[in-house]
Amino acid sequence: MSSNAPDVSVVIGAYQAMPYLIRCLESVEAQTLGAGRLEIIAVDDGSTDGTGEYLDAFAARTAIDTRVVHQENSGGPSGPRNTGLGLARGRYVFFLDADDYFGEEALERMVAMGDRAGTDVVLGKVVGVNRGAAKSMWKQTVERADIYFSQVKFTLSAQKLFRRELLVRLGMSFDEKLKTGEDALFTLEAYLRGNGVSVVADYTCYYLVGREDGKHVTKSGSYELRFDSARALTGLIAEHVPPGPKRDALMVRPFVITLLPQFGPGFLKQSAAVRKRKMELAAPLMAQYWTRGLAGSLKVQERLRLICVAKGRPDLLMDILRFVKEGREPELVRGERPARLWLAYPHFREGPELPESAYQVRVTEWRNGRRIDPPVAAASSLVHRFVRKARRVLRAVRPAPPARRA
Repeated sequence: MSSNAPDVSVVIGAYQAMPYLIRCLESVEAQTLGAGRLEIIAVDDGSTDGTGEYLDAFAARTAIDTRVVHQENSGGPSGPRNTGLGLARGRYVFFLDADDYFGEEALERMVAMGDRAGTDVVLGKVVGVNRGAAKSMWKQTVERADIYFSQVKFTLSAQKLFRRELLVRLGMSFDEKLKTGEDALFTLEAYLRGNGVSVVADYTCYYLVGREDGKHVTKSGSYELRFDSARALTGLIAEHVPPGPKRDALMVRPFVITLLPQFGPGFLKQSAAVRKRKMELAAPLMAQYWTRGLAGSLKVQERLRLICVAKGRPDLLMDILRFVKEGREPELVRGERPARLWLAYPHFREGPELPESAYQVRVTEWRNGRRIDPPVAAASSLVHRFVRKARRVLRAVRPAPPARRA
């Protein structure tokens, strides 16, 4: 890499991005990292709303080294991202969506984290503007996150700082055949094959904007595309992680975020043909990757729905979905020796198709606004509280050390 290479290549794929593009570019210019340490590679993906012209005008006046590429519409975000990645020269690459914008210190803080920790992917805190955004992974700043058992697996969008050497060495690019979930596949591969993931949680690095016209890319696409994404993600995990607790922990992400919504309340309104097709598409995924470990990581309602799918029983699934849609709360059933809790959704203790174990509380649940912990976790928490209290008492009664002799 040449000595005058920038620290960060900001890759912006832009399609029909006006007027959001204006603030997006202003946020890059405002970076405290400094214009001399940045480059922008902006790819106009066949826009007809003035996006391309605005990019050209911006490139002509900005102090940041900026290259604009105009290309025919590729039909998705992967094409322009790959074009930009191929032209990038920076030590790091950040994929910035043209609708969104940075916090002023974002790149400075993320580069500092990547350099300090030596990690290949850095996550900066994201907040939503006119839309929701994931929150569970921003509780604390960490130099090296556990990709299996922490919450970072639930943020797989492309808006991360990636070390370019990793991407080049592995020949990584976005899968242009995938029309949804392509960023999740790319990011998860970097998590799995890179040298660690860092989290910057004490500063808002990225503002995720919901467009008023509702044309955000994640809102489009048929259900068939979601199954394509689920197949790609589960296949990637299986390729790089052997069977066991770590694989099960990662599989939670595609099963809960990608697959499970296809069997939500909307399933009730769909035609019999669509319901049948969804069950057919899910069947091989359930046969290959559904395990007891994965099932035990889910909430009862999630587990029950997927068990119905695994067994090919849309009738049982629809009974559970109707119960949920009506806003009903399951009865909490307690057992002793050993202590157990069940949530009595439909068909509880009615037969072998949905065994009693499927209804058992294994992770924290909420019912009628009250938290429900599985008995083992609750007992463990009680022990920890007792130990902490005992330590405080011991410190309070501990005799003072003897006075030193003059």
